[in-house]
Amino acid sequence: MTTELVHGQNHPLPGTTLEVRVSAGTPVVAGVSLGDGQGRVSGPGSVAHPGAPRLPGIEVPARLAAEQRVIADLAAVPAEVDRVHVLLALPPVAGAPTRFGACPAPHLTVHGSDGAPVASFTVTGLSSEAAIVALELYRRQGAWKVRALGQGYAGGLAELLRDQGLGRPEADAVAARVADAVRPAPAVPSTAPPPVATPPPPPVPPTASPAGTVRPTPAPVAGDASGWSMEERLHNQVWGMFEDLARTIAAYRSAVDFAESRLGQELDTLLADPRARVGPAAEAARDQARARQAELVDRARAVLDRDLAQLTAEAEVVEPALPPPYAGWESPVWHGYRVPAEPPMAVRLGDLHLPERPELRIPLLVRLPLERGLWVDSAQDRRRAVDVAVALAARLLASHPAGECAVHVIDPAGSAATALAPFTDSGALREPPATGAAGVAALLARLTERVDLVQMALRADVPFEVPPGVDPARQVLVVNDFPYGFDDRTINQLRYLADEGPQVGVHLVLVAAREDAREYGPLLDPLWRSMMRLTPQPDDHLADPWVGHAWTYEPLLAPPGSAVLSQVLRQVAAARRTYDPGRY
Repeated sequence: MTTELVHGQNHPLPGTTLEVRVSAGTPVVAGVSLGDGQGRVSGPGSVAHPGAPRLPGIEVPARLAAEQRVIADLAAVPAEVDRVHVLLALPPVAGAPTRFGACPAPHLTVHGSDGAPVASFTVTGLSSEAAIVALELYRRQGAWKVRALGQGYAGGLAELLRDQGLGRPEADAVAARVADAVRPAPAVPSTAPPPVATPPPPPVPPTASPAGTVRPTPAPVAGDASGWSMEERLHNQVWGMFEDLARTIAAYRSAVDFAESRLGQELDTLLADPRARVGPAAEAARDQARARQAELVDRARAVLDRDLAQLTAEAEVVEPALPPPYAGWESPVWHGYRVPAEPPMAVRLGDLHLPERPELRIPLLVRLPLERGLWVDSAQDRRRAVDVAVALAARLLASHPAGECAVHVIDPAGSAATALAPFTDSGALREPPATGAAGVAALLARLTERVDLVQMALRADVPFEVPPGVDPARQVLVVNDFPYGFDDRTINQLRYLADEGPQVGVHLVLVAAREDAREYGPLLDPLWRSMMRLTPQPDDHLADPWVGHAWTYEPLLAPPGSAVLSQVLRQVAAARRTYDPGRY
């Protein structure tokens, strides 16, 4: 039985030997790109197209046709390839359509080694697109799956390839080579002898696994994504889980919406005919329509439950394997914490989940160094917002080697003294929190001067030659009760730090309610927009980059009664005193 996929839905593959059959209704170019765990293509040599139809494990047609066949032996693709994208493009030839919206919807069917259809996908909703990523064959936990994408590009094949990681010259060169390969050959003069037709050699089928063999889904393994180190593999695996959950839920919601829409259309059709509105036959027809809708929803739910079970099993093995910067505060790795020798790739800012399975949490990992400041919204719960900011600052500090990160605090009214106790009592702060208007102005002036001096050194191409008094470590500035204690001058300095600081190692963590800052009018709007908003209570304000779901964010706090923050910060302070006794 063939599974009809909707946008975003995935389906397991029975083996690694496949054939993708394309029916487009108009001549199209069929191609394949080979990508890493993030779908990035390493170069033009990772793209199969009519001008270069063969890659290891991949063969695409070398001609234009409305019916195309792509052959894949996934066991033979390079080991670093985790995603195989099936591409379709309209040919740049005279008389051909220029957008898929003017053509019949392309239909793709994936066949196994025994020739039986496994899954199909009709790419609907296209308009101005001239090239599409139709399907994605991707590796998860050692097994391969197919995902329906249907991502279109109005700029054609070159734009598609740029989005997958090729530079503009490389993408344009591939598109030009495709155009040359599919351009009709010039007519042969009538005086020339007719060309001798040589039948093409029969296609050589790739090595097949036993027909009908369905490989069981392997048990999940922590760190099975691509990457140079275990840390990078775990980071990429978490992002793979994030994407899989986003697309799985998108497919389920799309299937449910489709079932509801079809039910509405069928009921409208029944109501449109006065003779069919009443009576036993009408009631039976309505019951049948509702039964079809329930069957579609049940099938979608079964697929969703299967995928969620796989992701839940993966989360259960990945979470205990995460290093401290990626782990929750309750993890045993924080109790065995040691100051690292190298900074991590990323840090965990909290957890994300969706309403279909709220207990399945995906770590929100953000790459270091932070490109944006963090705005902890205190409108919901001011005290808890301060606790969240302290936990975030502690995590940033503890994730860096001794002497490579410093935390400063602005607490104008001294209202955060209790929450800041792990920092102040451990000695992890080099100086007490800045209080009052004078303290705010002095600390901001010092950090602003640091940004200026480092920028001057970078412009002079001497990044390490800064004055002796300038701390070369990354600086994290925690601001409580913003904008209390600020005036126009310090507001502008803070905006300057938010804009220019991340590039030279100064990062902001603001605890503020936007309503409290409205007296400054539009002056603070750019600051609000430039920072990443986090909430002290669960809130569905973050969106993923794939389908744009509203994800519920939950912050990371130490378990009630736990002394883990104080223990970790005491180790950080001790390591810094050993590293530089004169400064600390």
